[in-house]
Amino acid sequence: MRRRELFNSLASSFTKKKEEQVEFIRPPYNEDKSLFFKECPSCEAPCVTLCEEDIIVIAEDKTPIIDFSKGGCTYCGECAKACEYEVLIEDSNQKISAKVEIDMLKCLSWNNTMCFSCKDPCLDDAIEFLGMFRPSVLEDKCTNCGFCINVCPSEAISVKGV
Repeated sequence: MRRRELFNSLASSFTKKKEEQVEFIRPPYNEDKSLFFKECPSCEAPCVTLCEEDIIVIAEDKTPIIDFSKGGCTYCGECAKACEYEVLIEDSNQKISAKVEIDMLKCLSWNNTMCFSCKDPCLDDAIEFLGMFRPSVLEDKCTNCGFCINVCPSEAISVKGV
C-alpha cells in the first residue's frame, strides 16, 4: 500500500463517521420525535406541499426535515394543520428544536468586515452586535426560525439539533 492510499483510507473513515452523525432538524409543533418514524413514512406528506416557505423536505428515511438553505420558518402553522397523524400538533407551542451558532472564524463581521446580513432578516432581534462587529445570537430571543442562515455570505451561521 502506498502512503497516499493509506492516508486516503484513513481520511475516508473519518468522513464516513461525520456523515453518520448528521442530525436532522424537524419541523416545529412536534412533541414526540418518535412519531416521525412511526407515522410519517406512510404519509403523503401534505406538510411539505403546504409549507409557505418551502423549507420542509422529505429525508431518505421518508420523514420531514427542515432545509434552511431554502429560507426560514415563519411558524405559520400550515404544516401542523395539514398533519393527519398528529405528529405535528396545531395547538403545540413547540418551536424548532435547534441552536443557531455563528462561527467566528468564518464570520465577516468577526473578521473586521462590516456585514449585517444575519441581523437584517432577524424579526426577533436575536442577533446582537458589539458595536458594528462581533455578532452573537441571543438564545433567549432566538426562535430558531433560520432566516439568518441562508443569507450569510460566508456560511458562518449553522444550526444544530438539540
